[in-house]
Amino acid sequence: MGESMRQANFLLPAELLDELRRAVPRGQQSRVVGEALRNELQRLRFRQAVTDSFGAWKDSAHPELARGTRRFVRSLRRSTRQVRRRT
Repeated sequence: MGESMRQANFLLPAELLDELRRAVPRGQQSRVVGEALRNELQRLRFRQAVTDSFGAWKDSAHPELARGTRRFVRSLRRSTRQVRRRT
């Protein structure tokens, strides 16, 4: 069913809390803050993954792409068309 919930106490800037209270009905404020936090954590994980993987692609490891990705993709499509025709 639903997720288990736990209470957490955070300090927020007064103007941000005031805006939240004006914009979001009382019973939905925790959900809105939780969704915002979940989205921000996902964004931070993505940024970290991009940073960690920077430089992982080496042209020397992929000589089939030396003449361009378009030619490589066309060769893949050509080979699967030939296989499909035979069946």
